[in-house]
Amino acid sequence: MPDEAAKPVSEIARVGQLMRRATYASVAVASTLIVAKFAAWAITDSVAMLSALIDSLLDAAASLINLFAVRHALQPADREHRFGHGKAEALAGLGQAAFITGSAVFLVIEAAQRLARPVVVENSEVGIVVSIFAIVATISLVLYQSYVVRKTKSVAIAADSLHYKSDLALNASVIAALVLSGTFGVTFADPLFAIGIAAFVVYSAWRIFRRSYDELMDREFPEDLRRQIREIATAPDEVIDVHDLRTRSSGRDSFIQLHLELAATMSLLEAHRISDEVEEKLQRAFPDAEVMIHQDPEGVDENRAVFR
Repeated sequence: MPDEAAKPVSEIARVGQLMRRATYASVAVASTLIVAKFAAWAITDSVAMLSALIDSLLDAAASLINLFAVRHALQPADREHRFGHGKAEALAGLGQAAFITGSAVFLVIEAAQRLARPVVVENSEVGIVVSIFAIVATISLVLYQSYVVRKTKSVAIAADSLHYKSDLALNASVIAALVLSGTFGVTFADPLFAIGIAAFVVYSAWRIFRRSYDELMDREFPEDLRRQIREIATAPDEVIDVHDLRTRSSGRDSFIQLHLELAATMSLLEAHRISDEVEEKLQRAFPDAEVMIHQDPEGVDENRAVFR
């Protein structure tokens, strides 16, 4: 990403405002659903509705973590953190994955107990209405989060959006469980659907964990993007080769580092001009990346990275 100081202040402020608003919206929706689902669970005594309530409780906890993580990640680079604070978003993602996995374990335990002692769901209509309300509220939130992710490329908001998307399937499953159990008397449907929801929740947690882990471990860009970087860097006729290409992401920031191999007889001024040309083209292709280029004279033997 280009240097933060070089970006228009208004653009940086707009991105930060969008990310903060997304976290506030997430906490507000989760809090509202907690109240509605608690009332529905108290009335219906449905373990599927309980699973939805627990999920919303964990959503609220994860969204609060997100709120503080995004606030920290938006702080500009300082003397102790010269690459910025973007990895706070990945740490929030790991926290979300842990919360979500814990909820799945609890759901399986509760569902197993209900399978052993089946209970007919009462007042299922209340649970169905609340679940429909939850679906509408969640869709609205996910649409807004998707817009924010497109504009900011925030890992934390993307992770938050991912588990809210899983909530759509969860609430639909709750409706099915309530209909089968409350209307048709299929008592085992309620706990079975809860177990299915738990499996889906674990899958969502795994996706969040992988994305956060890859960022914390400085995983390289996908190979097609690395190939594109090489093609841009070697486009000038004066560039002999490119080596020591390194890429990584940190929150909404990305970093590209590489060495350009140039003729040994080339002047420093000319080498600098070519390097600036390559940097400008890379920043046009990757507008959210900070590009760092080192020039090497041809034929100089140096310790290069094993992976090119």
